[in-house]
Amino acid sequence: MKAFVKLFSNDKGEIFNFLNKFHRELSDDKKITSDCIGWEYTYENPVELADIIGTFIENNENYKINMWISIDPDILINVTDSNADDIVRYLYERFPY
Repeated sequence: MKAFVKLFSNDKGEIFNFLNKFHRELSDDKKITSDCIGWEYTYENPVELADIIGTFIENNENYKINMWISIDPDILINVTDSNADDIVRYLYERFPY
């Protein structure tokens, strides 16, 4: 089961700066540039989403970015302050290994 995360921003450079600071291995992707306003990454293991969700929530007041994730086909979930903990818990319950 693959899962993906999508980041969107109206401000050029926000996504690049966020990824470059906290997830350098993801910012090395050739698709991301300093003027990018949208970015997507696919994870082989859905539990790996927990890392970027945690980083996003801990730093979302510093970046004007929206995060969407998908762990099921055709279903997107907007990650917010109010649902991030529940999403991470659900990931570990649904995909325990």
